Amino acid sequence: MRMSEIFAPTLREVPAEAEIASHKLMLRAALMRKTMAGVYTYLPLGWRSIRKVEQIVREEMDRQGGQELFMPALQNPEPWQRTGRYDDYGSEMFKFKDRGGREVCLGPTHEENITTHVADEVRSYRQLPKLLYQIQTKFRDEIRPRYGVMRGREFIMKDLYSFDADQQGLDVSFERMYEAYCRAFTRMGLDFLVVEADSGAIGGKVSKEYMAIAGIGEADIVVCEKCGYGANVERAEITARPEASACECPPMSKVETPDVRTIEQLERFLSVPAGRMIKTLVYLADGEPVVALLRGDRELNELKLRNAVAAREVSLADEETILRVTGAPVGFAGPVGIKCPKVIADFEIPAIMCGVSGANEKDVHYKDLCYGRDFGPFELADLRNAVEGDLCPDCSNPLVAKKGIEVGHLFKLGAKYSVPLGCTYLDDKGESHPMVMGCYGIGITRCVAAVIEQHSDEKGIIWPMSVAPYQCTVVVVNTTDERQLEAGEALYAELMAAGVEALIDDRDERPGVKFNDADLIGIPIRVTVGPKGLDKGCVELKMRRDAQARLVPVEDAAEEIKAIVDAEMDRLEPCKR
Repeated sequence: MRMSEIFAPTLREVPAEAEIASHKLMLRAALMRKTMAGVYTYLPLGWRSIRKVEQIVREEMDRQGGQELFMPALQNPEPWQRTGRYDDYGSEMFKFKDRGGREVCLGPTHEENITTHVADEVRSYRQLPKLLYQIQTKFRDEIRPRYGVMRGREFIMKDLYSFDADQQGLDVSFERMYEAYCRAFTRMGLDFLVVEADSGAIGGKVSKEYMAIAGIGEADIVVCEKCGYGANVERAEITARPEASACECPPMSKVETPDVRTIEQLERFLSVPAGRMIKTLVYLADGEPVVALLRGDRELNELKLRNAVAAREVSLADEETILRVTGAPVGFAGPVGIKCPKVIADFEIPAIMCGVSGANEKDVHYKDLCYGRDFGPFELADLRNAVEGDLCPDCSNPLVAKKGIEVGHLFKLGAKYSVPLGCTYLDDKGESHPMVMGCYGIGITRCVAAVIEQHSDEKGIIWPMSVAPYQCTVVVVNTTDERQLEAGEALYAELMAAGVEALIDDRDERPGVKFNDADLIGIPIRVTVGPKGLDKGCVELKMRRDAQARLVPVEDAAEEIKAIVDAEMDRLEPCKR
């Protein structure tokens, strides 16, 4: 492809809307353009990289026995209503009516759709297992689209669904996908971790996330560098329970705290660290009030609270409920004398000595509180998000906090969808059983952004060879110089003939513009055809990731570039993991 012909309108300035490296570079390097909030058009360079990511994923799904199909984005709400997810998904699902007044939706995912097809067509255990996947556009009406394609309203995703006869079969399918994902992300050049995760709206009891490690990652994870354990902070188990010592604090007393409502304000007002404060949070669990207690420097994990009270849904209580339960306005709740039949304390609460909490009176707090002496005992549970320094639940080594970009997710669904949708099979005795399902997603467009986050510098993108839009760019320094242009064209033709995906910058532009664009777009190999090299019978060869270039004889250049491309592709080809 010729730079004089390609549709690649690069930008010198960083667009004001872009906050992170991948968003900035995908716009500046002409990979995409915004059409509305959270929706993008992919330009030729960006689309080539997306298609390469798709192809890697497709090859790894096929390697494990996956069969590709394609389902519509426009979906019938009826199966969603049968599984109960039509309302549960909430406003994130695009819903509207067609001209006949029938309600339809745009698919944020396709569990219901694929399950109804398999229910209609598969009858016998002899037809199982099935691994069916698609690469397709998904729609989710994010409340705050941001970070470019990291959190968009329209995005490309690979979703595979497994159907097995029993749990053992699901375990095999899950392990196949685990291996396929490890291979796929390795081939993309991603540095990733596999961590325990919450299943969220998809459902199921077991799920694993693939996290591309990045400083801007939206996901907070903790990992054990000794045994390899990893989990989303919301999913990580906290098994250590601090032991309470005998209380030697003065008797609890009230202190006037006019208009001091937050932990930060209380720290300043009383000169007491947040770790000695007792945060008292009032929630509604399936409509009934419940109080959660945790240290002032901790974050409540709503999933853990929901599990602790065996509720389908939990949400922060409204001001009226808080006033009824605590007797005080928001900001002054405390555990002493609280009027709630259900109070659950985090495991750390009994170990707080000389604690501080609201006094259930406006502008008043208690100090010198002790668990068991002044309040409680209450039911204890793990209610908080994990933090760095917590002990690994597997080996008790301190956990390390990291940021990650979720690029893939594996779920063991069980019979969550097959039972309500009647997806059953007959065993060898003619008895009917629900199929056991799993689902497995990869964010294709998000993978491209994750690659850029991990492979870029102040000049632009540094593509891994496997997903680069082109493998080599031939920069002709001065296209008005016949000798340079002829040498560049000849090398370009040789590369194309050798199977190297090449660009030639044949534009009538200043050399600085060409070199800046080459660095910005980030093609792995740059070959410069200029007077200094040609005077020595050479061209200048430079890897985008390296600082230095070297001279290569003109007659050897194509063969050497082909060898580099092959070696780079081999380097990214994983062994079985």
